[in-house]
Amino acid sequence: MKNKKRSIVQAALCLTAAASLVISGGVVHAKGSTAAAKPATKAKNVILFVGDGMGAAQRDAIRLNTVGLNGNLQMDDMPYSALLRTHSTVAVTDSAAAGTAIASGVKTYNGAVGVDVNKKPVKTLLEVAKGLGKSTGLVTTSQITDATPAVFGSHVEDRSQQSKIAKQYLDNSKVDVLLGGGEDFWYPAGNPGKFEDHPAEDPTEESKGTEGNLVDHAKKLGYQYVTSKEELQKAKYGKILGLFANEEMFQQKPEGEGDVYNPVVPLKDMTQKALDTLSTNKKGFFLMVEEEGTDEMAHENNAKLTIKAGQELDKAVGVAKEFAKKHPDTLVLVLADHETGGFSLEPVDDKDESGDGISQEDGPFSIFGSKEQFYVDWTTSGHTGVDVPLTAMGSGAELFTGVHENTYVHDAILKAWGLKK
Repeated sequence: MKNKKRSIVQAALCLTAAASLVISGGVVHAKGSTAAAKPATKAKNVILFVGDGMGAAQRDAIRLNTVGLNGNLQMDDMPYSALLRTHSTVAVTDSAAAGTAIASGVKTYNGAVGVDVNKKPVKTLLEVAKGLGKSTGLVTTSQITDATPAVFGSHVEDRSQQSKIAKQYLDNSKVDVLLGGGEDFWYPAGNPGKFEDHPAEDPTEESKGTEGNLVDHAKKLGYQYVTSKEELQKAKYGKILGLFANEEMFQQKPEGEGDVYNPVVPLKDMTQKALDTLSTNKKGFFLMVEEEGTDEMAHENNAKLTIKAGQELDKAVGVAKEFAKKHPDTLVLVLADHETGGFSLEPVDDKDESGDGISQEDGPFSIFGSKEQFYVDWTTSGHTGVDVPLTAMGSGAELFTGVHENTYVHDAILKAWGLKK
């Protein structure tokens, strides 16, 4: 029987939409804000965090469970905020189209990676950064060739072409630091690398590359190849390719049948190594960091692990904020590409409005610092078309206020670099 103590919980759950952001004139009123001092005119470094599928309600759930009613996550404790519209050429986007809009400033069709509606390549922020002489990096808990990282460093007509994406990273965009999962796409079928085919945790995983042995190709191009936390820590500054799993760096199946979130290298550690490496370039860097678990676990309507993945993302954001405090010419952004699951927060009571299917009520979850709890309810196992929050700090952060199409992120970062669209 669910606890019927509702008063405090209901007060907490009245914080809807971007409740933790309290947008007023584009400023987050966060008690004890740890934002950097007045930003420089031009951003030297850009660190872009993507909590895949992480809408406003997810951020609220992560906050309540992590720091309580009146606390602030690292990702929320920033001086500027905005809302982003997420539609592609249709009302509900996928990660590829949403990512392309953010990376290149162009709306396109679902499934498109770095190409417009006519399937023509569009220049990305990472490619612009490379042209400015900056170092570049992509970090994710998903396959490093999955849609979100892919849109910054490749151009293919369909997001499923992951080996082509990998090859373009090496030969075309020449990304300096690549850290994530997805080793299966770097080795030809029947030729597994560090991670064996058909592992016990997921027998469907196997090497399936279509472009030859891309790990050997990367080594010939000067990349250090690492496959564990220890090897990553020992890697020298320079070009690094780190692949830490066959596919994603976690396992997701129908809830209760094997969901696991346990990346062998935590996102914060990958972020720290990327920052340490890329920041050796005096001209600066562009780094995209994605947490994929916030999306994949929401697809499974697993609120527990959606929250856990969000907590790991927040730790990585904390690493970036510490860097930005020491380097005020750094812009730090935290956003989502879209919302997943129709995630909502509900009080503890006996009702489950969504029924007993995949979208059944999840919980209860504790509110940090109190004896109160909340439930999570779902409306879908897919994406939704709602606006998503963005928070920003550092050099150029003042550009990120108001309500915008997601393409605005691309345009505003160019402006922060002192460039025109």
